[in-house]
Amino acid sequence: MSPDRLEQLSVMGLPVHRSQNYVGWLLSNLRQGMGAHIVTLNAEMSMQADRNPDLRKIIQSADLVIPDGSGIVLYFRLQGKRIQRCPGIELAAELLQQAQAGESVFFYGGAPGVADSAMQVWQQRLPNLAIAGVQHGYLTAQQQPALRQRLKTLQPKLIFVGLGVPRQEFWIAQHRHLCSRAIWVGVGGSFDIWSGTKARAPAWFCNNHLEWLYRLYQEPWRWRRMLSLPHFAWRAFTYNRP
Repeated sequence: MSPDRLEQLSVMGLPVHRSQNYVGWLLSNLRQGMGAHIVTLNAEMSMQADRNPDLRKIIQSADLVIPDGSGIVLYFRLQGKRIQRCPGIELAAELLQQAQAGESVFFYGGAPGVADSAMQVWQQRLPNLAIAGVQHGYLTAQQQPALRQRLKTLQPKLIFVGLGVPRQEFWIAQHRHLCSRAIWVGVGGSFDIWSGTKARAPAWFCNNHLEWLYRLYQEPWRWRRMLSLPHFAWRAFTYNRP
């Protein structure tokens, strides 16, 4: 398979794209004037989409769906399909690192101050990074029009939205027309990690598909959400396409 080629697989009727170079494919699209909506799929989101037809449609219409969760990867490997996990936070970081002059970035989401701190961290790492803007995610309905106008005026090329699943997916689907040539990525809690507000799991946990266990240790209240993992395993292997 060509390094920049996308191959579409399927889990529970949802697309998952396999590639050796997701970032290369995205940047090629960007530099040809084509935008993209990226969904970072895991077991929990898959189960939400199984219950929510609107979310399912958004995932099915996304330009790129990457295997963010270990459950997704293990599902395909048990079917004999070799696929590598691609955490959304790592994809987003690589996009920032490979952004060229003029390819500006906008962060939207997180608690007040978090996205600003995350952007400052990246500005220190990459002094030449073009910053279009930052906006926390606690806006009122009355403040939303001003954000929409900012995006329409600034036309950033990389737009990272950290509003949590599925809110960020709905928000991107509703607003990507404002910057139709941009790459839009739902980044979940990445701003918290980049800003140092929260710590990401150590490499050993990530490399052994146990990042979910570390997150449970950090946030015990998530235990109910973790039940989606066994539910996903059962649903994925018994799913009959309509």
